[in-house]
Amino acid sequence: MAFSPSLMARARTRATDKIVSAREAVRLIRSGDTVIIGGFLSIGFPDVIVRELAEFYESKDEGSATFGKPSNLTIISAAGMAHPFKGGGMNRLAQPGLIKRFISSHFVLTPALQQLIVGNQIEGYNLPLGAICHLFRDIAAGKPGHASRIGLGTFVDPRQDGGKLNARTTEELVELISIGGEDYLFFKAVPVNVAIIRGTTADAEGNISMEREALTIDVLSVAMAAHNCGGIVIAQVERIAEAGTLNPRQVKVPGAIVDCIVVANGDDCHWQTFGSRYTPAYAAEVRVPTASVEPMPMSVRKIIARRAAMELRTNSVVNLGVGMPEGVAAIANEEKIADLMTLTAESGVIGGVPAGGLSFGAASNAQAVIDIGYQFDFYDGGGLDICFLGLAQADRQGNLNVSKFGPKLAGAGGFINISQNATKAVFCGTFTAGNLDVSIVGDKLQIERDGSEQKFVEEVEHRTFSGPYAAQAGKEVLYITERCVFRLSTEGLELIEVAPGIDIQRDIVGKMAFAPIVRQPRSMDPRIFRDEPMGLREDMLRLPFDARFKYDEEHNTLFINLSDLHINTPDFLLRMVEKVKSLVQPLGHKVYCVANYDGFELDRAVEDAYLDTVKEMTGNYLLGVTRFTTSAFMRAKLGETLAKRGVAAHIFESEEEATGAVRATLKREP
Repeated sequence: MAFSPSLMARARTRATDKIVSAREAVRLIRSGDTVIIGGFLSIGFPDVIVRELAEFYESKDEGSATFGKPSNLTIISAAGMAHPFKGGGMNRLAQPGLIKRFISSHFVLTPALQQLIVGNQIEGYNLPLGAICHLFRDIAAGKPGHASRIGLGTFVDPRQDGGKLNARTTEELVELISIGGEDYLFFKAVPVNVAIIRGTTADAEGNISMEREALTIDVLSVAMAAHNCGGIVIAQVERIAEAGTLNPRQVKVPGAIVDCIVVANGDDCHWQTFGSRYTPAYAAEVRVPTASVEPMPMSVRKIIARRAAMELRTNSVVNLGVGMPEGVAAIANEEKIADLMTLTAESGVIGGVPAGGLSFGAASNAQAVIDIGYQFDFYDGGGLDICFLGLAQADRQGNLNVSKFGPKLAGAGGFINISQNATKAVFCGTFTAGNLDVSIVGDKLQIERDGSEQKFVEEVEHRTFSGPYAAQAGKEVLYITERCVFRLSTEGLELIEVAPGIDIQRDIVGKMAFAPIVRQPRSMDPRIFRDEPMGLREDMLRLPFDARFKYDEEHNTLFINLSDLHINTPDFLLRMVEKVKSLVQPLGHKVYCVANYDGFELDRAVEDAYLDTVKEMTGNYLLGVTRFTTSAFMRAKLGETLAKRGVAAHIFESEEEATGAVRATLKREP
């Protein structure tokens, strides 16, 4: 990347004092600049500076003699931000001549900029949120771009649209490349002239902390990208501290890369989120009780959220999308299972209770808040066990569209990163759209008035999720609605569950543009349609004792499920020996065993009794035991414990590996 030396001259001409007015800061922006505006949806938005930029462009102020007035800007916003008040936020920048190009992952909160893109008045790109955040880091590191598999098979793939949103947009910012014989998308780096970020406190040297912000977002990456391109960094803060008084461990952006500081502490600016002026829990000042949260009233939304919540598993890491999936968190709280898993949001929050609505991205009682780029490192690398995302439009191949509908431009946000890499994807939404009205009569669902818009179409308009790509990878994918559940197969969508009271032909197939695969769908759990809690905690923690033992005659293998068990007395061990004896002894021969140790806990007081039990079963009933757990800690701890007593100590990482070891042994036997 080549950059103009005049950028550095621009920074050197400013006053030595970094604390300036908003107008002084925006006068440093010149025509044709590429400007990154930091933030996540409603959080961390530098509203005072953006407002001043818009007013400066509208004013009669001709700007400085050196730079004039900014125009033809390229604006990059990882998650397009606006304000709850009409025309606020980045919508203020939707002025003829001010913006040439807008690059973002999300457009719902920026309808004025949407109109310019849809009207072919400015260039527009929709790129995955994670790809944009990672690109900031790669620009900061001086790399030519960001290589990733994210977006393959979707509208971001240059074999489709390459992320371009209208005819005016022609430059290819995404290339298809091959690394080691496999396809990747290459997101090209662009020189950054200006970064506009936000923090809480700055000292006179420009060091910035974020103690009252709901998130740390990508401020450091954004600031480094601009600085290392020879550009300038403008920061909005609430207050100024004396130089040298900030705790260095709390400084998020070092003053060495900050050029201008704008103080914004009025009542109408620097909201923590667009839904809250300031909520202490979002800044981790306090922890709030969750028991007082009112349960969701029975509705279509609750039906869908309940069925989705049945896919939750203990010890899993979960992502909840915006909109309909937010209800899963409410159900988890109502069913008292939220403590059994870790809820996350792509904004960088881990654990706690994710916020919704205009505060989406924040969380109360979070375990950790990390930079958004690191969150997407975790997501992209397969760290998510399951995700719950919206279902706006689906087709026979299992493709999903949540990003573009005719003239309405929503954007993909983090949807592509999350859905493509979570181990399991669950899409949640009503079966039809537009004035849908249902009722529940005696545990049965009744369609009073169906929606006017079909959501299961022959081919989606914009491919935000690629069904064929997911099916080829063997991903488990569900599509959950109020009246039925579909599963993704290599042949397309298969109907696997139907709500009681629903007629398959009349209420499902007859309302779709294609015929799904229909074999033997089962009935949806009737508890979903009742007022009282469903008892999910009991389901998750109290697996019936007998259900933990299953014998596979074909492969002479006994499966023992010890997942989520906490053994602190010898009672369970005695029952286990008797159960294995009752299953194996009548066979007249020993069996192989595969044991699931996910979430298993063993008190030190019963370790010896447990190991004696293992030896007894192995000697009398088992040909061999393979064990597995997804927990690296458990593999190490259990392996060490078994090794001390001379028991085979290898622990596999998955059931597939453990079962495969047994199958391999069987093949070697005469």
